[in-house]
Amino acid sequence: MAISACDVIPFSQARANLSELADQVKAGAEKVITKNGESYVALIDAQRLDYYHQLERERIHLLLIDCANKGLDDVQAGKVKDAKVALNAIKRSRTDKSRT
Repeated sequence: MAISACDVIPFSQARANLSELADQVKAGAEKVITKNGESYVALIDAQRLDYYHQLERERIHLLLIDCANKGLDDVQAGKVKDAKVALNAIKRSRTDKSRT
């Protein structure tokens, strides 16, 4: 849903008309509330917020699956290192950087 100019509301106006704005949001609108001329907060329906959070969780899961697939591809290609050796190298690198 696109935000139009009438969906951008100054904070003082939002405070004075919160009930009306809430009804508009419940009917499907989204409002951006400004403070000192800058975007400050958004007013959206609670169900839509839940939906946005669900989308975010699903995106994170897809990213994790992608990372796991890349890791499996690396294992198949033989691009692996011993964990202890790699961790020790990282620790040495950090120690060397802290000395300089």
